[in-house]
Amino acid sequence: MAEPPRHSGIAAATLYNDTSRALVLALKYARRIGLAPMMARMIAPRLPVLEGQWLFVPVPLHRWRIMKRGFNQSALLAGELARMTGQRLVVDGLVRPKATPPLGGLNRKARARMLSGAIAPYPRRLDVLKGAKVVLVDDVMTSGATTNACIIALRKAGVVQVRIACFARVMDEALNTSRNQQEISS
Repeated sequence: MAEPPRHSGIAAATLYNDTSRALVLALKYARRIGLAPMMARMIAPRLPVLEGQWLFVPVPLHRWRIMKRGFNQSALLAGELARMTGQRLVVDGLVRPKATPPLGGLNRKARARMLSGAIAPYPRRLDVLKGAKVVLVDDVMTSGATTNACIIALRKAGVVQVRIACFARVMDEALNTSRNQQEISS
């Protein structure tokens, strides 16, 4: 209640667990890009009906990370979802001008600090973003710091509504349950 969400909802295919983690890691680091269509097919049924025109915008990677990895996994998912829904993909709606280290292991405040100023609307897409409704696509949603940074940038560009679509979502309750089950079985 103290911090209401800046978005209009989250569509996640699954919770972040051992299985979804393995799929995400295979996509990102083992370069198994053939997983992207299957993962997008799992996200699609979770999306609400998108009335009117929507833009699918992926969470951006810094250019060094794209050069190192060879692709943006969120862009692959966004492209598949846009195709499946008949909506427009704007792969460069957001840019990441500031390189950030991997955010794994950081708490919510530390993630937000790292992302401050790291994400911005691409100036050449401002005309497309102004007044638009956007589905922001990412592979995993953890603390929400990355999506919040993206939403702030999208709102600065004049986007009127943002929904989030991700393959896996980290839920504190699921993590606690998973940890408790591991402790019980140890």
